[in-house]
Amino acid sequence: MKKLKIYFTGGGTGGHSIPIIAVAREIKKLWPGEVIFKYLGPKDPWSQILFPGEDIKIIGILTGKIRRYFSPKSFILNIIDLIKIPIGFLQSFFILLFSRPHLIFSKGGFGSFPVTLAAFILRIPVFLHESDSVPGLANRICSKFSRKIFVSFEKTLYFPEKKMIFVGNPIRVDLLKADREEAKKYLKISGEKPVLLILGGSQGAQRINEKILEVLNQLLEIFEIIHQVGFANFEKIKTVTRFLIKEEFKKYYHLFPFLKEKELKMAYCLADLVVARAGAGTIFEIAALGKPSILIPLPEAAQNHQLKNAYYYAQKGAAIIIEEVNLTPGFFVGTLKNLILDKKRMEKMKEAAKSFAKPEAATKIAKEIISYLTKK
Repeated sequence: MKKLKIYFTGGGTGGHSIPIIAVAREIKKLWPGEVIFKYLGPKDPWSQILFPGEDIKIIGILTGKIRRYFSPKSFILNIIDLIKIPIGFLQSFFILLFSRPHLIFSKGGFGSFPVTLAAFILRIPVFLHESDSVPGLANRICSKFSRKIFVSFEKTLYFPEKKMIFVGNPIRVDLLKADREEAKKYLKISGEKPVLLILGGSQGAQRINEKILEVLNQLLEIFEIIHQVGFANFEKIKTVTRFLIKEEFKKYYHLFPFLKEKELKMAYCLADLVVARAGAGTIFEIAALGKPSILIPLPEAAQNHQLKNAYYYAQKGAAIIIEEVNLTPGFFVGTLKNLILDKKRMEKMKEAAKSFAKPEAATKIAKEIISYLTKK
């Protein structure tokens, strides 16, 4: 089998797209022949931005999700999505029937459900990856159709143990390979102060951004800041900060709507401390780089998974958790200032992060996929 055909599927967020890219890159490195990759799932901005550069062709299907809270709006949306899901299943079934990929790699979420079910019926093997310590409903269902389940956290609930393989969350290993001096020039960092990297996840984080703006000049007294704010927030924050930041601090503030891979690699290299949401992708990236962090979990995350991820990680001593309800300006600035001045604690957090890291996760998954297919 010299030509390998693998389809990816997932829920349609940056947290799904980036691990898919990491796994695809490792399969390409390890497979001696031609590899054809396609993504079958909901069309979303992240897959359309990220996949074409990786030679992953996108095939869009209709998908939906079931909202398990009641409001008039959610009731109407659930009715619409209950129509979309069977249509998405039929689309997936006929696409897979005629294309016959060798394997489906699913990142889970409701966007993957029609594809996973269709593959199961057509006897196409499905390998599932779960990013979070507590899987959502979609992945609990899809796990029944999967041959193997890769998990990011050692203590992951609800899956059958005989199917689970603990690997961590796949990251793009190129993020680990940056030169500090090159990074300083590339991002125009002065190097005169500790560097604080603020990440809002693939969607940005409006409420975190608002809190940062309240204390921005105080932070700039201490730090040089790289701030990813999200595309939706960028223009507004760009305008506000032009007038808000004191003139002497402006050279220490670096604003981005979204850090592309090269920019993110440089920013991680320079960061002394990271403030971020608690998505699994971010946690495993900062762990692999050994970066001390302050995590602010997204309260609305499904199954409260960000909070659970964050506390699991913080138990290792690698991060400080500030729940959003406690994110007051004074407490936030005080926590950052105390931490950056506490060299012993910073060093312990670096070591704890590295001990938690699983930078080889994508390679392990790629090897399992290739091993399975070559034994068939």
